[in-house]
Amino acid sequence: MEFKKTSKLDPKENLIFLITEEKELQASSFSKEELSFIKKELKNEQKQVEINRLNSYVFILLCDKDNDYKAAEKIRIAANNLLTTLNNKKIPSATVVGETNKITSFVEGIGLSNYQFLKYYSDKKENSFKQLNYLTTSKTDNIKETEAIVEATNFAKDLVNEPLSFLTATQLSKEIKNLGKTYGFKVEVLNKAKIEALKMGGLLAVNKGSIDPPTFSILEWKPTKANNKKPIVLVGKGVVYDTGGLSLKPTPNSMDMMKCDMGGAAAVIGAMVAIAKNKLPYHVIVLVPATDNRPGGNAYVPGDVVKMYNGKTVEVLNTDAEGRMILADALSYADKYQPELVIDIATLTGAAAGAIGHYGVVAMGNTTEKTMNKLKESGNNTYERIVEFPFWDEYNEQLKSSIADLTNLGNGAGGAITAGKFLENFTNAPYIHLDIAGPAFIKKQINYLSQGGTGVGVRLLYDFVKNY
Repeated sequence: MEFKKTSKLDPKENLIFLITEEKELQASSFSKEELSFIKKELKNEQKQVEINRLNSYVFILLCDKDNDYKAAEKIRIAANNLLTTLNNKKIPSATVVGETNKITSFVEGIGLSNYQFLKYYSDKKENSFKQLNYLTTSKTDNIKETEAIVEATNFAKDLVNEPLSFLTATQLSKEIKNLGKTYGFKVEVLNKAKIEALKMGGLLAVNKGSIDPPTFSILEWKPTKANNKKPIVLVGKGVVYDTGGLSLKPTPNSMDMMKCDMGGAAAVIGAMVAIAKNKLPYHVIVLVPATDNRPGGNAYVPGDVVKMYNGKTVEVLNTDAEGRMILADALSYADKYQPELVIDIATLTGAAAGAIGHYGVVAMGNTTEKTMNKLKESGNNTYERIVEFPFWDEYNEQLKSSIADLTNLGNGAGGAITAGKFLENFTNAPYIHLDIAGPAFIKKQINYLSQGGTGVGVRLLYDFVKNY
């Protein structure tokens, strides 16, 4: 989808007006009959008014007067609703007019809504709507920035929607390399031999049941005059497919969706794309440990003891608690950069999904209250809202093993939290853990959230880094 800035209205074009009250209507843009009709519809509390000019359409969207994050979300949803109309009417393009901040939210909503994953259809039925022109009331705007964020989020959706038949760990690393060349960030990929040499026991253990090798991708964006002396490290879970291993998942409503188990990797990759394209002045490193989790070959088993990258030993109680095994090695590896902050993001636990559904992102950590509040602000800004769970040390009691330093599974309530506490054992930096098991993949479109991969986390992490 293409976005173009324009300096004047073409009365023959399809037009979209974003207004907060009737008096904002430009009388010169409408006939008396049209104005009368619009005013009547608005008095009847219609939020979307449509005028058919035979050769073109005009749409008026009534927005909230507030400029808070809830009002922005309503505009994104309104954009999604209007897009349905535009595609149903086979309209290829339109021009939107309004205040800059409202147009920004509208661009975001319509750009995310118009996403399609058509790669594997033999008969590709593409949406008709292809181009949105915009005319703002301000001389400056950040719509180009928003375009990049939409592009990055939609790319993350592509990664999540790709099946394992294409997106193996090796292929994921190839995709990352291509993105690095396109957007200008550095990429280093560690192959299996290097991973073995580094003794990343968690990643290697999960990979033992697969015939495909693991990879460990390192992405870096380092501007010449970065605002932070120490990097922010983002770590994304890259389990490209999760059967549960020998602790096999049931298929319906579980394993059948597990191509999405690299949603955390997609989020940090997408965030890096947006950060680099918009040239944010922050030093950011992204780490992506990647493998599939299968029950074949010499697969690791419940009862195994695994020596991790940082030397700690883990008793495996459940091979389906594999995400934390590969993330733990990545978190320990991040220590070499002496980071200012480490954030991991993962489709990690059913407990997180069960607690809050698809409505938000579960967060926990040992960082400062100020940093967590900044993340919550970003959650509101992007409507990828943060629900902070407690991170009490008592949860570590569930992770005690009789034969090793830790177990990889808690033994009581608070499964999302014990997963986070497990990971905390593998980093020495200020740390935040994000669990996106609920919102990363949905079976049916919800407003502008696409069916399948939603790209959750890209916009959240970008906004957090931007406002860091």
